[in-house]
Amino acid sequence: MESFGWTSSVLGCAACVALTGVVFAAYKLGLIYQLFHKTETKSPRHGGESVAEVLRAHGIQFLFTLVGGHISPILVACEKVGIRVVDTRHEATAVFAADAVARLSGTVGVAAVTAGPGLTNTVTAVKNAQMAESPLLLLGGAAGTLLQGRGALQDIDQMSLFRPLCKFCASIRTVREIVPTLRKALAIAQSGTPGPVFIEFPIDTLYPYHLVSKEFAVKNPPKGLMGKIVSWYLNNHLMNLFAGAWETRDVSPLPVHIPQATVDEVQRCIELVSRAKKPVILLGSQATLPPTPPEDIRKALEDLGIPCFLGGMSRGMLGKDSPIHIRQNRRDALKEADLVLLAGTVCDFRLSYGRVLNRRSKIIAVNRDKSQLLKNSDMFWKPTIAIQGDAGSFIVRLSKGLKGHRCPEEWPQSLKTGDSTKEDANRAKANEKTEHHLNPLKVLHCVDELMAEDSIIVADGGDFVGSAAYIMRPRGPLRWLDPGAFGTLGVGGGFALGAKLCRPEAEVWIVYGDGSLGYSVAEYDTFTRHKTPVISVVGNDACWSQISREQVPILGSNVACGLAFTDYHTVADGYGGKGYLVRREDENQLSDIIKQAQRDAKEGKATLLNVLIGKTNFREGSISV
Repeated sequence: MESFGWTSSVLGCAACVALTGVVFAAYKLGLIYQLFHKTETKSPRHGGESVAEVLRAHGIQFLFTLVGGHISPILVACEKVGIRVVDTRHEATAVFAADAVARLSGTVGVAAVTAGPGLTNTVTAVKNAQMAESPLLLLGGAAGTLLQGRGALQDIDQMSLFRPLCKFCASIRTVREIVPTLRKALAIAQSGTPGPVFIEFPIDTLYPYHLVSKEFAVKNPPKGLMGKIVSWYLNNHLMNLFAGAWETRDVSPLPVHIPQATVDEVQRCIELVSRAKKPVILLGSQATLPPTPPEDIRKALEDLGIPCFLGGMSRGMLGKDSPIHIRQNRRDALKEADLVLLAGTVCDFRLSYGRVLNRRSKIIAVNRDKSQLLKNSDMFWKPTIAIQGDAGSFIVRLSKGLKGHRCPEEWPQSLKTGDSTKEDANRAKANEKTEHHLNPLKVLHCVDELMAEDSIIVADGGDFVGSAAYIMRPRGPLRWLDPGAFGTLGVGGGFALGAKLCRPEAEVWIVYGDGSLGYSVAEYDTFTRHKTPVISVVGNDACWSQISREQVPILGSNVACGLAFTDYHTVADGYGGKGYLVRREDENQLSDIIKQAQRDAKEGKATLLNVLIGKTNFREGSISV
């Protein structure tokens, strides 16, 4: 009897295991879901329509792409619902354009590219968005769900490629997953520290049932039991792929989580700042992120009266001529400061890993990302108060808590005096004659004086752009776009495209080095086709000067640094734009040429100024590694 009971138990357990296995298999094969959800085999609808519905519900206005058959349903559906589809000449440009839209609009920038090489071409741009903390959605095509890993066209392991670069990655396996997965991805892109997200769409999740079913049809199935099993499996996979696909689903945005400083943290900072005699604020790109409007941050900074150094996207936050905006002599100011507020600023190579901070200074660090908040604090600096929270809203709350209190005026005045002295010296250097061609500093000063008050400046280059950062003055918040901490070359075409679409009435200037121009000059075709008339000023010294200026004296060779004085203005003409060659003999007409370029842009022509420039010693020793 005992043996019989033991045997019954074993058999009972085995039956449970078997039943569990059967249920699990039924679940994985979609059999249970199909019992309750219909597959509409006659419906002409396709997965691209679901993508378009979600994007429209999230306020997406632009979709950037380079077309491919894997993603055509997404592009066509987006166009039908009123989302503007903008096609570029390189996939990286599409992602850079989406990045710019994210920065300027406060929404998620969206790009869609085809499978395989289409996606691999975006890797640098996606990494740049990750390091610049831009909320970006990348939609990628992929081989069919049953063909992945079987040698299909352009089939690679895309998920492994993008997981290290993105906050969230997903591969759509059935059409019904499209809506909830997109909603989740869009919320994640904007939450916490913003960044890129990636969704892979196998081709059979995007096309309509009647087309996909033809691909699943087995023309010469194996005979016998195996043939029946294969036919059943393929048919079930097809039915599950579309089961419940067109049921009504919520497409509205999910809540976005943004970390905030606590009341206690803000109060402790209020007490520190109120006692400081020589405080300094270092404002980084993160301070420009939603939800706090840049105008509110600007007013808060002006109420505090604390001298500010602005970096990255925060350039222009205080306008063109603010008495508290200090542009020069940052290292000296930090040595003298008794309190430093790092508002979205990171102690990486841009702050010499924290070594420029005075160890006697009180340091308040505010950043959404914990790793960035404390970067190198184990070596070169220590925060007095470290707050994982949104920098922009923190500045506003700090200002409200210090209402009526202002920084002692003699402190910003003394820094501003040093600022003026340095800028006068820079202007004097701009008036010096170079051995050949035009003085690049003079060119930049001239552009700065003539560009419109609503101008957006896109920085794409090394030496020439490094000089522009000292000379050109963005007129307001969100008027400066540079790649960020990754230092990526090639952002110019995409950033300018996104900026002009977001602000069609604004002048958009690309400051190019002649080296960096090579990455995206083909986008002059895009500017022409999509009627986005930007203006480029190219500092053409026939050299990768940022590298050459150190390589030659240290290593004694200019190998791989030399370029040619190429006719880039002719290239712009060929793509339907308008190009101008500007030489030393045109120096007296420089202002007139710039004004003519501005008129051309207003009349709808994308314009390029190919300015032949000489060498100066303005930024000697400035290479960053």
